[in-house]
Amino acid sequence: MTIGAALPAGDLAGAANSVEELLAQTREAAGAGLRSVWFSQLFDHDALTLAALAGREVPGIAVGTAVVPLYPRHPLHLAAQAQTAQAATGGRFTLGVGLGVRGLLEPAFGFEYPPPITSLRESLTVLRDIFGGRRPRFDGETLTACPPLPTTVPGGGNVPIVVAAMGPQALRVAGELADGTLPFLAGPRALEEQIVPALTKAAADAGRPEPRVIAAVPAVVTDEVEPVRQIAAVHLGYYGDIPSYRRILDVEGVDHAADLALVGDERVVEAGLQRYFDAGATEVVLIQSGMRSARERLRTWGLAGSVNARRP
Repeated sequence: MTIGAALPAGDLAGAANSVEELLAQTREAAGAGLRSVWFSQLFDHDALTLAALAGREVPGIAVGTAVVPLYPRHPLHLAAQAQTAQAATGGRFTLGVGLGVRGLLEPAFGFEYPPPITSLRESLTVLRDIFGGRRPRFDGETLTACPPLPTTVPGGGNVPIVVAAMGPQALRVAGELADGTLPFLAGPRALEEQIVPALTKAAADAGRPEPRVIAAVPAVVTDEVEPVRQIAAVHLGYYGDIPSYRRILDVEGVDHAADLALVGDERVVEAGLQRYFDAGATEVVLIQSGMRSARERLRTWGLAGSVNARRP
């Protein structure tokens, strides 16, 4: 049961070089005692490249993507990037993937969005073949992967895969074909009642090891609770209008995504984090810890590092 952080942990607008800033934040995270850093994928920097650079420059810390949307990426390209990151970091890389938000991605890229669960299953099947050292021979409904040349990267095999899965169908596929899930804005009740049981059963039925459950949790250690909560309401506000997030927020019984943010002093935030572990999370990834200031981010990471130090 470990705690890591998602990067960027705050606004990068003031950075002269965003890559250098993210590498500096990785060094700060490691110095604070965090066990992992995870890079988000939007339309700006490339998360897999950042993970490879960070793991290379900061020995010992685990790195991953949280998460790379499968659309519109072909699994052959994704596998090549992931294996390169795995080799560059000496085996400390985890590939986090997700289905993405159709209303955001399809207009941006202009390709037809595929049937999501079928696409997830087919992409994971190809990725799993490649990461297991096999050259895929796959012709499915949403993709074909029949490369004429080898696809393995020496030193880059056995890449763990986690899926940002929260719905029952996606959890079933993740349990069967991936190594775990990385849900965002799934609170302790949603984890305990829906996500952990469904994922664990799917993995057991498929004969796979017990899956990782990596909960992404907004958290800020601060003495000024209300101003930070107001900022959190702005940063997290639009998620309530996305159907997949609306459903998981309803399971938790909260009206607004910001209601899940852990905001308060060290005692309050640590107690909140413990609720996620009690609900079945094997790891927690702190998000938006620097939504107001670097000082609060470092204070939050310091708490997380102290919690890690007390755990096996």
